[in-house]
Amino acid sequence: MRGLKEKRVLITGGARGIGAATASRFVDEGAHVVVLDVDEEACQRIEDEIPLLSGTIRADVSDHKAVIRAFRELDELLKGLDILINNAGISIRHSFMKITPEEWQRVMDVNLNGIFFVAQQAAQRMLADNGGVILNMGSTNGLMGYPFYADYNASKAGVIELTRSMALELAPTVRVNVICPGYILTPMQEAEYTPEMLRECESKIPLRRLGKPEEVAALFAFLASNEAQYITGQIFVIDGGEITGGLASR
Repeated sequence: MRGLKEKRVLITGGARGIGAATASRFVDEGAHVVVLDVDEEACQRIEDEIPLLSGTIRADVSDHKAVIRAFRELDELLKGLDILINNAGISIRHSFMKITPEEWQRVMDVNLNGIFFVAQQAAQRMLADNGGVILNMGSTNGLMGYPFYADYNASKAGVIELTRSMALELAPTVRVNVICPGYILTPMQEAEYTPEMLRECESKIPLRRLGKPEEVAALFAFLASNEAQYITGQIFVIDGGEITGGLASR
């Protein structure tokens, strides 16, 4: 992609799944990439897997003070920030009536508050420098109803509206978009779905398969690049056509 070489990139939740695939893609594009993740073992593993990483930072995005400390560490590593892949998130598969207040709060803290805390710190630096790009991780769950994920759905709907607001307020200096994947085969997906459930999902997706983390990484790379300079405030769905047909494809 044009314009990614030498760019300074932070990827939250970047040690596994879509985040790790995105880190690999941006390193391949010649960018300087730092991964932020709460999982120390996963951070060590990705450092071994991608030796050209500019560094890893251990932090919980739901902790505002920890995010501030993490960005101070990032300042030392990269001396600025051009691109934020705001990817960190969690989900818990449970019925609406069984969600505990603690579970609800934890999902909101990571998926919505965490996106906000990180984006605010990133935007502060981008506005003071030469601008930048913020790409938030949404989900098709934020666009339509899914059973057993009420808290996750609500958090991702919040991320979508937060993105639109950010895009308006930060323009023209910072571009902000949200990526909404459907079923992507990640460790988080495999932990919540049995092989039989995944096969059933595949049968209802028009392209008849689950997405790959590398395909989402490719979309991140395009939207962060100079090829997408006139794109901001938009929702990008990558789901193999899953939500196109409404109930027919469900």
